[in-house]
Amino acid sequence: MRQQSFFSPTMRDVPQGADITSHQLMLRAGLIRQTASGIYSYLPLGYKVLRKIENIVREEMNNAGAQEILMPAVQPAEIWEESGRIHDYGPELMRLKDRHNRDFVLGATHEEVITSLVRDELNSYKKLPVNLYQIQNKYRDERRPRFGVLRSREFVMKDAYSFDSSEEGLEESYWNMFRAYQSVFKRCGLDFRAVEADAGAIGGKGGTHEFMALSDVGEDTIAYSDASDFAANIEVAKIADGYEKPARPETSMAPIDTPSMKTIDDLMKGLSIESTSIIKSVLFIADEEPVLVLVRGDHEVNEIKVANLLDSSEVRLAEDAEVEQVMGCRTGFIGPVRAPENVKILADYAVRGIAEAVTGANESDKHFINVHPDRDITISSYEDLRFIKEGDPAPDGKGTIRFAKGIEVGQVFKLGTKYSKALKADFLDEQGKAQPLIMGCYGIGVSRTIAAIVEQHHDESGIIWPKNVAPFDIHLLTMNVKQEDQAALGESLYKKLREAGFDVLYDDRKERAGVKFKDADLYGIPVRVACGKKAAEDIVEVKLREGGEAVEVAVSGLMDYLKQHA
Repeated sequence: MRQQSFFSPTMRDVPQGADITSHQLMLRAGLIRQTASGIYSYLPLGYKVLRKIENIVREEMNNAGAQEILMPAVQPAEIWEESGRIHDYGPELMRLKDRHNRDFVLGATHEEVITSLVRDELNSYKKLPVNLYQIQNKYRDERRPRFGVLRSREFVMKDAYSFDSSEEGLEESYWNMFRAYQSVFKRCGLDFRAVEADAGAIGGKGGTHEFMALSDVGEDTIAYSDASDFAANIEVAKIADGYEKPARPETSMAPIDTPSMKTIDDLMKGLSIESTSIIKSVLFIADEEPVLVLVRGDHEVNEIKVANLLDSSEVRLAEDAEVEQVMGCRTGFIGPVRAPENVKILADYAVRGIAEAVTGANESDKHFINVHPDRDITISSYEDLRFIKEGDPAPDGKGTIRFAKGIEVGQVFKLGTKYSKALKADFLDEQGKAQPLIMGCYGIGVSRTIAAIVEQHHDESGIIWPKNVAPFDIHLLTMNVKQEDQAALGESLYKKLREAGFDVLYDDRKERAGVKFKDADLYGIPVRVACGKKAAEDIVEVKLREGGEAVEVAVSGLMDYLKQHA
């Protein structure tokens, strides 16, 4: 491709509103342009990278036995009503009506469509297992689109769906996809971790892993062991139950006045105590029933763990008015001692290890001291209900927990029968009995992966593309097209390099050398070949974009040099 006619508008200054490196560089290098908030056009340079990633994904999916299809982006709302997700998904689901006033949605995901597609086709165990995938645009009405293509309202995604006749079959399909994902992200040049995660709006109880590209701009926190392979999203990282029950204290529980001491910090300062001596009480409403969750004062309640434990259709924090109605006092003074009988009390493991605790007294401006959980509180059960903390023992008993930030680029789910039961997608087993299809689903954020690669592969001058995803193999520059020897050598090499199978971007513009070098660094193509002052001697300057020094290479030996380095 001749750069003179290549549509790749660059920007010298950092664009306003671009807060992270990948967003800045993708705009500056001319990979993308914003059409509306969270909606982008891919220009030729960006689209070539997108297609490179798609092809890697496609090759690995095909190698794993998946078959490519293409489903509609516009989906009838009635199948979302069948699955029950039309309301659960929330305002992120884009909705529309056709001219006949029928309801449709723009596909944020395709579990409903794929299940309705196969329910009349995969009707016998003899036709299973099957794995179908597509690469397609998806739509989510993000409340706050940001970070360029990392959190956008329209994005490119690969989604695959496996169908099996047994849990054992699902297990095999799941780990087959897991390994394929590892290959995809390795080929894309990413430093990533596969971590245990929460299924979120996709659902399913069988288990899930997220693939996280390590990055300081990531919106997810990864908890990992410094001495083993354990890694999990902080949302679901399990806590080891290593808390022993202390002996009962001789001191009796007693009320004390705590005027205006509503927070943990207030109590620590006012009573000269440590946060580890305080029991924090948080009221939830689970299917309209009150549940009081207790954690140690230095810990935070993990709402996802609470929701998963209760397995209710709706679990939410109680509002201030509900707290007063249920507990009889203002938020900040509620506690488990003498709580109303209709309030179920759950305690985190760490609460078991507190001997003389401070808790709310269910009376404004009052707390109890010297509270012993087993003696003074009616606790239904001790559970893992808090967020893991850096420095905690790793759940596998090996090492200590450390934190890192990550960008989610993929996730694999064991859906089980969540969708097949709802949409009545059954098959006949070997005994001729109808059984729901057992499903898995597997997503890769293709457009997100571009941003993750840029976040990990750049320097102060621009992008540094890994070879497998680079838009071109070689960036060929003629430094002064008005010099006949330089122009002639550039034209000759452009032809020879293409004939040798290299994908070449040829900078034949009438621009200054400094402009060409800056653009080359910004584009980040792995190898730069410059025809300059020594063109008459058949010598070119070759520079590897990643950490390479510019070296002079004779044209006669250029092909051998490129075969080793390009």
